[in-house]
Amino acid sequence: MLIGVVTGSMYATIQHRFYGGRRLLVVDLAGPDWKPSGKYLIAVDMVDAGVGDQVLIVDEGTGARQMLGDPTAPIRSLIVGIVDQVSLR
Repeated sequence: MLIGVVTGSMYATIQHRFYGGRRLLVVDLAGPDWKPSGKYLIAVDMVDAGVGDQVLIVDEGTGARQMLGDPTAPIRSLIVGIVDQVSLR
């Protein structure tokens, strides 16, 4: 699992039928201190996240396909939660 901040949306006029009706969001990956790592990914939104939201991401194809119940889906990353708070000890 990864954490990051949603920075925008991605739209495609031509896409695989699996993505019909699903929102693709651009996520700026971050470390536990929420500092940007300089890396980003595109993830399918499962929790109605928006720009500026801190999110939890599953970035593993098999896990993402299992969560969606489609073993043949062309997917790697899913936004599965909006983070309210992080506490480090």
